[in-house]
Amino acid sequence: MRQNDLLITSWGISSIKLELGHTFPWFLSTLFKTVRHFPELDKISPNLNLRWFILRRIAADKFYWDIKDQRLTMPFLMDTTNLPYLPQGIRSLSPSWPSRVLKILTELGSGRVNSGHHLSLAIANLRDALNLSSKSVAPTAFDGYARFFDQVMSRDQSSKWFQEVLPALGNLLLRFPSLLETHFRNSDMDVHGDGTVVTTALRLLDSQQPGIVFLSQELIAALLGCSFFCLFPVSERRTTHLQKINFDRLFAKTRNGYTQEQDNKIWSILHYFQRICSDMPKGMVSFERKVLPFKNDSIHISYPDANFWSTSVTPLCNFEVHYSGGIEDQSSEAVEVDFADPYYGGLVLGMGCLQEEIRFLISPELIAGMLFLPAMADNEAIEIVGVERFSSYTGYSSSFQFSGDYVDERDVDTLGRRKTTIVAIDALERPGMSQYMADSILRHVIHAGILWKGNNIGVATGNWGCGVFGGDPEIKTIIQWLAASQARRPFLLYYTFGLGALKSLHEVVHRISTQTWTVGNLWKMLIKYSTMRSKGETNVGFFQWLQER
Repeated sequence: MRQNDLLITSWGISSIKLELGHTFPWFLSTLFKTVRHFPELDKISPNLNLRWFILRRIAADKFYWDIKDQRLTMPFLMDTTNLPYLPQGIRSLSPSWPSRVLKILTELGSGRVNSGHHLSLAIANLRDALNLSSKSVAPTAFDGYARFFDQVMSRDQSSKWFQEVLPALGNLLLRFPSLLETHFRNSDMDVHGDGTVVTTALRLLDSQQPGIVFLSQELIAALLGCSFFCLFPVSERRTTHLQKINFDRLFAKTRNGYTQEQDNKIWSILHYFQRICSDMPKGMVSFERKVLPFKNDSIHISYPDANFWSTSVTPLCNFEVHYSGGIEDQSSEAVEVDFADPYYGGLVLGMGCLQEEIRFLISPELIAGMLFLPAMADNEAIEIVGVERFSSYTGYSSSFQFSGDYVDERDVDTLGRRKTTIVAIDALERPGMSQYMADSILRHVIHAGILWKGNNIGVATGNWGCGVFGGDPEIKTIIQWLAASQARRPFLLYYTFGLGALKSLHEVVHRISTQTWTVGNLWKMLIKYSTMRSKGETNVGFFQWLQER
């Protein structure tokens, strides 16, 4: 920059000092941090006003001059208003660990911590170095850490953990700040292949705000390492409808109300750490909040109304019934439906091990989304693409057991993501007779169908909103078939999980398919039945009612 430029810069800073008010010190700090990365300012334009405009945009954290590539990009400097829930220091403009944290992580990386007791002390010291309150940790968490690594683990398992895995985790967290810098430098992407560049940076994906975040598997591993060491501040998470993401509750439950199920949940996550510490994966994972606007008018995307469904001539898609196996076992690269809690992740880090929790345990990278994804509303879904599966399992709920390693051989797409797509959608809890009302059926079919639109791969699903949620499995089956068909999915794979109420599903599907019904035909039959059921004119299930017609 020439002398005249400096005069203009001095005048510019004076002119915006009043405008920025209390944020001026941040502006000035950012200015001097970024301007040194901008030695080729004269090459951009000889126009002084334009150069000052660019300089202001740099200082406002909008542009970054890449010396090597000679181009302007988004900066790595983080917008702290977008993600205030990272550990202290890491969420600053130039992410770095406080010196005390660096010392403890270095000790962990050197292998000096060699027992569950010493691990729990190290976690407590890390939290203290980050000024995190001891009151925000589950009361028996530290006892749970000590118990698991000193009593549940065998001597050989413990030796491997403390000599190999824990040091690797410590070193991974030492790299965490640089991983974040790399992430933010590369956070603008053409994710849809149409030339449109969107931000994919780590940030809160607030309710009713569609958006997408891309994270490398290595950055996810570092985030989950922070969860393991309980480094995330949690005081304000519930007020913003965010799940707690630290692992303290997971370990506390092994001490307070010990269950075999809880130990096996921990084994699944520790196996993930063992895998990534021995061979760090290099792929990408995306987390996307999808939103169907509440308003239904010409300005916004319209909801398909009842008349739309009743008059649809879209043919029903192929329907394949599976009485055994799990959704995650399908090999057709179909979209997997996660029967989600409104709070993404459900009870995976607490007490509970149903379909959603199991999916998160065998692919722990899903847990990372709990950091920045607030609760889902009725018109929202969350789509995750690219997670890797690391574990095998048996059982369900209280019988859940970690059963060893799993090698995920799914192909990778052009963005570096495994071709595993999971869509999390919630369901009405204990809807009772209201689920037979036409409005309820319309809400569910819209929820499923609109949020499944977007590509031409099939859907793998099951008893969405049934079981403890109280949904009628026969009705939910038909709703999902209608939604997948109208979204023009080529096929639907339905896993009954051995549910007795669906033992005749194959015969019902065969009968409907042989009649070459459209979406409209099946919709009208479903609405006719639901009207009779809600009025008390029939008490039989939909399948029996349909077969009697």
